[in-house]
Order: sequence, then structure tokens, then C-alpha cells
Amino acid sequence: MAGRISRRGLITGGAATAAGALGSAAVIGALDTPSAVASGEPAGPVVEPFHGVHQAGVATAPQAHAVFVAFDLLPGTGREALGRLMPLLTDDARRLTQGRPALADTEPELATDPARLTVTFGFGPGLFAAAKVDSPVQALPAFETDKLRREWSGGDLLVQICADDALTVAHALRMIVKDARSFAKVRWTQRGFRRSAHLGVQGHTQRNLMGQLDGTVNPTDLDRAVWIDQGADWLRGGTTLVLRRIRMELETWDAADRVAREFTIGRRLDTGAPLTGRAERDEPNFERVNRLGFPVISEYAHIRRARTADPAARILRRPYNYDEGLSKDGTSDSGLLFASYQADVERQFVPVQRRLAEGDLLNEWVTPIGSAVFAIPPGCTPEGWIGDGLLA
Repeated sequence: MAGRISRRGLITGGAATAAGALGSAAVIGALDTPSAVASGEPAGPVVEPFHGVHQAGVATAPQAHAVFVAFDLLPGTGREALGRLMPLLTDDARRLTQGRPALADTEPELATDPARLTVTFGFGPGLFAAAKVDSPVQALPAFETDKLRREWSGGDLLVQICADDALTVAHALRMIVKDARSFAKVRWTQRGFRRSAHLGVQGHTQRNLMGQLDGTVNPTDLDRAVWIDQGADWLRGGTTLVLRRIRMELETWDAADRVAREFTIGRRLDTGAPLTGRAERDEPNFERVNRLGFPVISEYAHIRRARTADPAARILRRPYNYDEGLSKDGTSDSGLLFASYQADVERQFVPVQRRLAEGDLLNEWVTPIGSAVFAIPPGCTPEGWIGDGLLA
């Protein structure tokens, strides 16, 4: 179990055990180039399409900036009121993503460059209760490593806003909150960032604040792993979102040397290659042992605990870093907004998270402090609105 392995023991002892395997492995600098959907830093069009079978913002190449805002519905906001709210939100999202001002936009100049803006809507368990409909999603079960805070968890309605420009994101957020004010109140907002599009090479995996390449093993067949094709008609073409706020202990991570960090993850920090391979997307060899007879990739290494062999059961990771600054003692408040999309939370996300909670070396440096689950309805036509199959 990860809880029985001390940080000091890993730094001073575990790293030395791993060194025998690392010393003979060649390191190369070239990275494989995955698809833009899987993990890329995009150089795509300025305008992302809004209409379609699926909502934008899931398979869309990740933008540089994001804000996730969750709302609690006001008392008395039921199915009929939701049937008035969602067309209003959809209309403003439709306009803003195409570079047109929202209907009651008092700063229309801020809408002229959408910077690949996407606005994605999600429904939480409370919204389904208000609409008197069985919910297809539920809060996650409790995990041993969770230290969840209410201010980062739950929510009835989610709006995910992403763009390559922070001003565009801020303006869209303001318009959405103004729309929703008569129906709901803000529960929380969480802002995140990735490398700016012009700084990255298209198709390269982004790095998180711990320096790791984040999102290497994403599904490539989204029809099998992400989009829902069974169950209620109104949800087909949609997906589910699990959003986890994961705090990083960067000061103590700094105390671990490079060998200890790579031993913890099971990958090299520079190339992202597994400790048994040469390139980022080489298949890990979990059977290989070092000259002392220990596994090169530890039983508790992150990539072993997070591994899902079945491609159809993998989750689509679209993570964003967050950095809320420093406390008075200089400690950072930083981490990851881990956005996971999958067709079935119980079948795909929960088993992975359970393995991580039970025995992941990385648990010494990361703590989940927020958690929320939402159903992401399918997209809509130019004449329709998000959620019309459920709420119309």
C-alpha cells in the first residue's frame, strides 16, 4: 500500500533501488506525435463549431485557458424553468463561440475574437432531481485519499468555458453568469491553464506543474470510450465528466531527486518514456526486473496503478493546471484540474481511481480536494438547444 511507503524512504532508498534499471536505459529527445484530440497543443482555427452531434469542448484540441463554473439551482427552479434557462444559455454560447456578442452584451467588442472559444454544459444529480428525472450520474464513492472541500465539489449545473485567450474566457463567463442569475447561484469557479498554443508543438503532450507529461495514454476511439450510444435517447451522443481538483505538494516534491520522481511515476521526466522504453508511447514492460531482481516499474508506480488495458475502458483526460499563488509562508496553492470524460463513470473512472487511492506512490505528493460529476448532453442543431431532448 502507498500509505506504508514514506516519502523519506522513497527519496533515500527506493530511488537507489531503481537506479540499477535506469543506468542502462538510453534516453532520446524525440517525442511521438499523438493526435490533437488525444493531447495536443493546438494551432487550429480561430472559430470552433458549436452545432453538431456532440458538444464542443470534449474532443476539441485543448485550449490554453479554461474556467469551470458550477451552479446550484434556486429553490423552485424545476423542469419548466430549466426549459427556459437552457435555451437562453445555449443562445449566448452559440453567439459567443462564433465571434458574435451575446444577446444582451454590454461589451460587444470583447466578443469579436472568439480565440477557439467552446462552451460546454453539464447536468449534475441535483438538476435531474429538480426536473424529476432519474439521474444517470451520481457523486463518486469515498476514496481513502480524498480530503474533499465543499467549495470545490458538487453542483447542479456545470458550464465549462475554454479558449486560447484569457480575456475571451472571462467575458464568456460573465455573460453566462448574468444569464443564469434568475435561476441559479454560483457554487464555485475553478480556473486553469495550459501552455499557450503558440508555444507548443502541435500534437505534443502538455506538462503539469510537477513537470510530468500529462495525458499520454488517452483513448483514440472516442465512439467506444467517450460517447454514449445506449440508454436514454436524450443522452445518446453525450458523455460524462468527472472533475477532480488535485492539490500538489510542490515544496516536498522539490525535495525528491530526479530518480525518485521518475521511480514514482514510472516514466522519465524529459521524454515521458516508460522506464522500460525509449519514447513516450512505448508500451511499458511491467515484467522487466533490474539487476537486483526488483521490477523496473514499481508495483506502486503511477503508470502501473493508472493503467487500463482495454482501450474501450480508458478515460479521456483533458487536464488544466491551477495556481492560486502563495501563502504568507511561501507555500504554493497549486495543482491540477483533472477533467475526465468517459461513457460510463462506474465502469471506467471508478476502478482507476480506486487503484490509485489504494496504492499509488504519487499519493505522497497529491491530494484530491474537490470532486464533481456531470452528465454532458449531446450537441444541438441550429434550431435546438443543449438539453432539449430532456427538458423540452
